[in-house]
Amino acid sequence: VYQVFESVAKKYDVMNDSMTLGIHRIWKDILIHKMNPSPGTLLLDVAGGTGDIAFRFINYVRSARERQLQRKLKHHQNLSWQQIFESYQKDKCNSLGDSQVVVCDINREMLKVGKQKAQHLGYSEGLSWVLGNAEELPFDDDKFDVYTIAFGIRNVTRIDLALQEAYRVLKPGGRFLCLEFSHVSNPVLSRLYDLYSFQVIPVLGEVIAGDWKSYQYLVESIRRFPPQEELKEMIEDAGFFKVDYENLNFGIVAIHSGFKL
Repeated sequence: VYQVFESVAKKYDVMNDSMTLGIHRIWKDILIHKMNPSPGTLLLDVAGGTGDIAFRFINYVRSARERQLQRKLKHHQNLSWQQIFESYQKDKCNSLGDSQVVVCDINREMLKVGKQKAQHLGYSEGLSWVLGNAEELPFDDDKFDVYTIAFGIRNVTRIDLALQEAYRVLKPGGRFLCLEFSHVSNPVLSRLYDLYSFQVIPVLGEVIAGDWKSYQYLVESIRRFPPQEELKEMIEDAGFFKVDYENLNFGIVAIHSGFKL
């Protein structure tokens, strides 16, 4: 698995767009809206090397922080222009309201790509990058408010260990969110999806990334991944409460959610 992601890292974003016709961007947006983070949230994004979830989180929190600031200033109509300006500048310097996102990935190449993207897009505040294994996270207990893993858990060798680690590093009241390819229930759509996955995606991998085998593996890993109800039970077994899932695009992907109480 490590070799697969090392070889596809540089073309990972291009291939995601090609394989999903760009829809993966909408799925990730939905994940962030479901999370609905507020300023001050501490997020751990596991297997998030290219930064897609981290950047969306930062954008979302910045917008929430901006709305907070505008509401605050509206309630202080009697402030002078100078006081408004100073208040705005002070809050602008802390545009994330102490929010932080830690991106943790086992693959150096994926982290390298993410860091380059962050630099290019101008993300630096409230963002850190850590090399680490989802099955043995290099963090203290009860540390994070939210744990996300998007299109990463199916590539973990021991899903049960990764879920236990997610539970361990979350604070009581913390939330677990997993976005992953899942199982399509509609038989006609499922056949069409299989045809696309096995006949088209490896060809795209060869044409775009020069790598047939890695994309053949990615397709096979999706088919081997537990269906929605089975993954829900695994998350509950790890100790999470109020576990549920939401199917997107007829179950092509699903977002599983749970809380550490």
